[in-house]
Amino acid sequence: MNETITLRPATMEDADTLLEWRNDPDTRKASHNTAEVQRSDHVSWLSRTLGNPDRRLYVAEGNGEPVGTVRADFSDGVWELSWTVSPRARGRGVAKRMVALLANEIPEPIRAEVKTGNTSSARIAEHAGMVFQREIDGILHYKREALR
Repeated sequence: MNETITLRPATMEDADTLLEWRNDPDTRKASHNTAEVQRSDHVSWLSRTLGNPDRRLYVAEGNGEPVGTVRADFSDGVWELSWTVSPRARGRGVAKRMVALLANEIPEPIRAEVKTGNTSSARIAEHAGMVFQREIDGILHYKREALR
């Protein structure tokens, strides 16, 4: 739990690691899209993501090793955050720290969508300063207003 968490921009060299984490069964269960992602689709998505000015994708590192990823998508004046932790790094508080780290760098409003029953991600959103707004169709909506 004492490891230092840092964020660095993702690159194409991260493709295999990000795909492995995305296709992890627990990650898929917590995702809006639960289907396994094919490598060619993932590489295409990552290429588009890295070129999108309204999307920021970071790899979190703990003591220099990749431990998770956090993404921010900008739309209508709000950044939507989403995250994944490496299966090998779960249970160490990595997600709380990496999401809070990014949230603290964003002065605009932020939000997150969490599947009902995903108490870990709900706590992560709250730790990053987001407040529960409502539940719609099994999705919990969290939001933090702009930092002043």
